[in-house]
Amino acid sequence: MKFKKKDLNLLTKVIASRRDVRGNNFINKEISSKKLNIILNSALHAPSVGYSQPWHFILVDKEKRDLVYDHFSKSFEKSKDKFLDKPLYNSLKLEGIKESNINIAVYYKKSSSNVLGQTYMKRTGEYSVVCAILNMWLTARALNIGMGWVSILKPKKINKIFDIDKNEYKFIAYLCFGYTKEFYNEPELKKLKWNKKKKLKDCFLK
Repeated sequence: MKFKKKDLNLLTKVIASRRDVRGNNFINKEISSKKLNIILNSALHAPSVGYSQPWHFILVDKEKRDLVYDHFSKSFEKSKDKFLDKPLYNSLKLEGIKESNINIAVYYKKSSSNVLGQTYMKRTGEYSVVCAILNMWLTARALNIGMGWVSILKPKKINKIFDIDKNEYKFIAYLCFGYTKEFYNEPELKKLKWNKKKKLKDCFLK
């Protein structure tokens, strides 16, 4: 299959328009099962080391969602001490656990045998799961559905909530999906001047 310039232009537009969506931007609108399946199936096309396909998903119910939110709230309060030099941190809305329509916990399944390509770089299996997550993120954006990645969470606590054996699976991400009021024309943290955008020349090791 060969692609045309218009395909590249569309892909570039989707990538550049991807945003980390939080609770102040989700709206009360349900994601259809059809669109959810499109998002999840896009993960299956991600590259994986040794074609191991080590990703696993949990569709989070309301009871578990509430437990995750309670844990996040406590973790967020504790994290404020690390950003005393940036008062803006205290006012940031950093999750959409309750406001989003669907929550998905993403896990990496540890292999009990040798995996091609993972002999020396043990974490490439986890990187494969992150590739799957990015596929989901971009696909959701192409469907005009927002996604937020909640990272102020302790894996040990999340494993306990979902009754997951840490020896068999490793927690990678907690994702929130939902329709939005809008997609900002640039990343929210850039708009708030939390950090500056890097130029390509700044990304090379000297």
